[in-house]
Parts: sequence; C-alpha cells; structure tokens
Amino acid sequence: MNDTIQPIHFESQSTNFNRLKGRLESQVGKAIGDFNMIEEGDTVMVCLSGGKDSYTLLDILLTLRKRAPIDFKIVAMNLDQKQPGFPADVLPNYLKKIGVDFHIETQDTYSIVKEKIPEGKTTCSLCSRLRRGIIYKVAGELGANKIALGHHRDDMVETLFLNMFFAGKLKAMPPKLVTDKGDHIVIRPLAYCAEKDIARYARAMEFPIIPCNLCGSQENLQRQNIKQMLIDWERQYPGRSQTIFSAMQNVKPSHLLDGGLFDFKNIQLGAKVDEGDVAFDEH
Repeated sequence: MNDTIQPIHFESQSTNFNRLKGRLESQVGKAIGDFNMIEEGDTVMVCLSGGKDSYTLLDILLTLRKRAPIDFKIVAMNLDQKQPGFPADVLPNYLKKIGVDFHIETQDTYSIVKEKIPEGKTTCSLCSRLRRGIIYKVAGELGANKIALGHHRDDMVETLFLNMFFAGKLKAMPPKLVTDKGDHIVIRPLAYCAEKDIARYARAMEFPIIPCNLCGSQENLQRQNIKQMLIDWERQYPGRSQTIFSAMQNVKPSHLLDGGLFDFKNIQLGAKVDEGDVAFDEH
C-alpha cells in the first residue's frame, strides 16, 4: 500500500512547490515591472545575509534573469560582521556551487555594537547604520548601481505599524529609493511576497540558513511585538495583512491630516475631493 501512496505524495509535493515557485517569480517580476527596479545594463548587488529572505531573493532573481528581455548583471555580497561562531565558509561554498559572482566584506561591526550599546538594549539601530554605510561603499567598489535587499511584504507592513506606534509617522519601507548621496538605487524585489511563502520556499530549497546571533535573539524588540500582533490578527481575520498592504498602495491624502499633501486650507465650496465625503468604505 505504501508503494502506491508515496508516488502520489511526492507528485503532490512537486506540484505544490512548482505553484509556490511560480507565484514568487510572478510577484517578484510584477514588483520589478511596477516600479522599474531593474533596467538594461544594470549591475545589481544582492545583499546576502544567510537568511531565508536573501537566499530566496537571489535565487528568484537568477531565475528571472535567464528569461528577462534585458541584460543585467548580478553579484552577491555578504557582510561578515565577525559575530562569534559565524560559519564564514557557508556562503562562499554555496555561491561557488551555484556559480554566482560574489564578494565577502569582512568588517568587525559586532565589536563596535557591543562596545557602544549597553547590555540588554536593542542593537538594531546602530547595527543597521553601520551595515548600510558599508553596503553602499562596497556597491561603489563593485560598480553596482542597484542594491537589492530582501525585505518582503510583511516587513513593510510591520514597519508601517512601528512608525505609527512609536514615531508618529505614516511611513513604511519604499520598494525603491535613491541613497542619500544619490550614488545608488536601493530596490526591494520581494515587496509583493508574503513571508510565509518565502519560508516555505527556503525550506523546500534547503538553503544553508545562517542565524543572526547579534540581533535576532533579542526577544524584546518592538518589531517582534508588532509581528506577533499581525500574526494574531491574521489568525483571527485571514487576509488582513494583505488588506493592510493593499491600503499602502491606495492612499487618499484628502482623507488624512497632512496639509503638505493636501491643501485643506484653501478648500472652497464646489471643490471636488477624492472620494467625496465618504469616510468609511463598504466592505
């Protein structure tokens, strides 16, 4: 009996994986097209941390490049921050195996963060600033005009709530931005991809995941609290995260309170306002 069941099970697994892979490729391709992320002649530096998101990003971009109507280069970059126990051989071995150009940048940001941040405090802010500066420098050295990061849909939604709850801003992660110095364009091709799909894909692909022991183990991070809030919402109201993400693409300045985006002061009788006097839309 087992001999007849197993082939069906394996076939089902293969079908589900192909459907998942196709969905991720379609979502990444749509994001690239919607925001004109990659153009003819670009050199795209993919920041590879060793986590599920960046592995998936690199893998999908390599697949899409094979059938893209334009020519562009991909180079993978990893920042070895000298964290204790970091397996420095894992990423080079993986990248050599799949035949991708890569650069490993070694900078001891771990010691700097540990020296500057008191024990028990979150390290993300300083670590992020140090990492960002190094990434931009390396992109210049490698001749990359685009920098691809592995942030996905859920990262963007979480950032929206972090800024709302703790910074008083209606702000999230943009899919595409120009660096402060204007030297590079940062892109997030996984913008339309759900984290649960990325996690499933990474497990199926058996990527050699490297955990982040510097910040990932900090259980008191506000981002973790926001993530859990959204997980609970999603469990109670399936599809809520996607609805919130859709709202980020459907902004009505005339129904907010930012006078810099909408000229409330000079509204006159007879003026037409986007969506009129309706505050709550029907479901």
